[in-house]
Amino acid sequence: MQQEEKNHIVITVLGEDKVGLVAKITGVLAEHEANIIDISQTLLQDLFSMIMLVDINNVEINFEQLQQELKQAGKELNVKVKAQHEDVFRYMHRI
Repeated sequence: MQQEEKNHIVITVLGEDKVGLVAKITGVLAEHEANIIDISQTLLQDLFSMIMLVDINNVEINFEQLQQELKQAGKELNVKVKAQHEDVFRYMHRI
């Protein structure tokens, strides 16, 4: 039995809420055929936070390029965007 290899990343977005924020970040993902598996967002007064689990199996660019484009989108919006491989994220948060 062949086990399907996961190529998932975790993206976190944190900053001041503003119009178009979700569209800008998810637009970068859609442009590269990345599939959002799960998404959660919270607004605490004017502080916006979002976390996404994204499948990048069909993305045509490498992870570092996607990471840079997401970071640039965050810079344009003045929010912090961090993308990590799911395995790295889980490893960092285990105890």
